[in-house]
Amino acid sequence: MKSTPQLKRLPTPIISLSHTRTGPTPLASRNPLSACCAETDRLNMSFVSVPEDCDFSYENLPYGIFSTPTNKTPRPGVAIGDYILDLTVVKHFFTGPHLKQSQHVFEHKTLNEFMALGRPAWVEARQVIQKLLSKNEPVLKDDIALKAKALVPMSQATMHLPAQIGDYTDFYSSMNHATNVGIMFRGKDNPLLPNWKYLPVGYHGRSSSVVVSGTPIRRPNGQTRPDDAKPPVFGPCRLMDFELEMAFFVGPANKLGDPVPVQQAHDHIFGMVLMNDWSARDLQKWEYVPLGPFTAKNLGTTISPWVVTMEALEPFLCANVPQDPAPMPYLTHSDHYNYDINLQVDIKPKGAAAATTVCKSNFKYMYWTMKQQLAHHTITGCNLKPGDLLGSGTISGSTEDSYGSMLELCWKGTKPVPLNNGETRTFLKDEDEVILKGYCQGKGHRVGFGECRGVVLPAHPL
Repeated sequence: MKSTPQLKRLPTPIISLSHTRTGPTPLASRNPLSACCAETDRLNMSFVSVPEDCDFSYENLPYGIFSTPTNKTPRPGVAIGDYILDLTVVKHFFTGPHLKQSQHVFEHKTLNEFMALGRPAWVEARQVIQKLLSKNEPVLKDDIALKAKALVPMSQATMHLPAQIGDYTDFYSSMNHATNVGIMFRGKDNPLLPNWKYLPVGYHGRSSSVVVSGTPIRRPNGQTRPDDAKPPVFGPCRLMDFELEMAFFVGPANKLGDPVPVQQAHDHIFGMVLMNDWSARDLQKWEYVPLGPFTAKNLGTTISPWVVTMEALEPFLCANVPQDPAPMPYLTHSDHYNYDINLQVDIKPKGAAAATTVCKSNFKYMYWTMKQQLAHHTITGCNLKPGDLLGSGTISGSTEDSYGSMLELCWKGTKPVPLNNGETRTFLKDEDEVILKGYCQGKGHRVGFGECRGVVLPAHPL
């Protein structure tokens, strides 16, 4: 029997590391995209123009859910430059062994079913998308009608949550942040609680109030106790804060009762987003004992709309933060699983001509890795599902300008933070807009996350 011709593996920016899985079987030659694109200078990799400072480079290709005025149905797309590749239009090109029978996942209103397919399907999809957008592949580039239908100007799109988030967990995995908060509330002699260096501390958040970037967040009313010598009072939050975080989406599920070994955790992590875990600090102080955050955290959590895959982030792997004491065996992995992601927080008051950057941090400061977070989350047999969201916790560096919350930046209200328009902030005021940004810097290109923004609305009148 004559064998079916096979493609060479597509050239991708992925580097080979210890946790990298073998790529999918090459696409069959009957696929119109079967000819392997030639190696070329990265600036000419795609026929879609992408400026060097654009977050959505050919090396990135993040997934999101979007709609347009002419087609209000939310649907999957991939960001490239100033355009979105509409996957509903090109789904018939996904004819490889892992996606041929699953093309329907690119018609859904969320990415959950695509996330559930697992890494071989994700890698195969990335290869097909890279070929479709290659300057050397005529299938899309030279088909004027198809190109006009498939490439949607980003300026015309409305972005939606990328997944239906069944469950949301937030960790507390930055040692700098945990230490700063501990010093403020317990003193320098006892900043970290005894369990902190032994396990990734976290809590279960409220998935129903996770919203996409651009959604306003209302200042909450609630109980506070501003004077410890007096009873609590009810009223608007006075200490409204942001938290600079990132989060990852879970891919394939694990069965109830079956933990995910840390060595297999990578295959359950689909990709990452920026996250702002809005926090009402005065509500939090009064209510968190003994069971942890509640209404101080359920008022809203904002995420960026584009999910950057782990394949796109792989070139930016960096060394893990040294852990002392050594973690228990179920949390131990020898490979690097930290990422050099530049992070920034801007505040823009209403009417201000420009925003003020109040924080520059980096994801590489995280003490506990995402593998460890997922392994610990499931060690009891807790079942995670596709589209579940796991937050990093506030990401702070060691310098004051890298602190990832107003609580730290103003050091509990004692150090006002100056803004460009002459105002200062300790905590957020009504109509302040908070803008999170994040990107990895490659040679002549970025792998970025776009923006994660939200405006603080006034509390409802009492």
